Amino acid sequence: MTHKTEALSPTELPALNIAGVSFTYGTKEVLSDISFAVPQGEVSFLLGPNGAGKTTLFSLITRLFDARVGRISIMGKDLRKIGAQALEPLGVVFQQSTLDLDLTVRQNLAYYGALRGMSAPDIRNRITRCLDDLDMDERSDEIVRTLNGGHRRRVEIARALLHKPRLLLLDEPTVGLDPNARRTIVARIHDLARSQRTSILWATHLVDEAEDNDRVFALVNGRLVAAGRVGEVIREHGATDLAAAFEHLVSAEAAS
Repeated sequence: MTHKTEALSPTELPALNIAGVSFTYGTKEVLSDISFAVPQGEVSFLLGPNGAGKTTLFSLITRLFDARVGRISIMGKDLRKIGAQALEPLGVVFQQSTLDLDLTVRQNLAYYGALRGMSAPDIRNRITRCLDDLDMDERSDEIVRTLNGGHRRRVEIARALLHKPRLLLLDEPTVGLDPNARRTIVARIHDLARSQRTSILWATHLVDEAEDNDRVFALVNGRLVAAGRVGEVIREHGATDLAAAFEHLVSAEAAS
């Protein structure tokens, strides 16, 4: 299937560039020739049903898996050529929580900052800023175990932002949260992209989390079946909204 993508500015490197990436588990191909670019300072969605290959692609971007076919670069740095150094501009919130439930919010963030090699004053300043950005400053001394799911997710996002990443990966960050918590996180992430030019790649199967001007990369059965801004994808598939366009894409891929 062919699809059009909006050209990025020729003067600015994409935050993330994926070119011709394929991946197999044994003999099963789970990603097939994936290519797209995430621009700087915008929110982009990797949209796909469960089992589409979203988490596998994130594992390749973060080097949990080795991308042997194709090329992945972050801020122009090739992961295969440069290795771990290429991951320095990256922040990640994985689908499964990795917070220490018996530490306070501040202790979780301070421990992460120390692992990143940040200085103590910088850690303190960044904790204050990141928690304030996510309306969590008043909960900084609470034990994580006592927080609800939405607040825990905000702590994980704050932690991922602590070292000022240029690119933030979010893997299904709102799964299991109530509608109010989901809306809050969606709004805060868009605010961060606009105010700090943080580049976001958000993997989800929940189409209502994307705003009209966001970019969407639709992944179905390991294949990229659509790419463009939300409005472009809707118009290209003659749909009334993104949910209808996505349903059409999934159905068309299943029938092919």
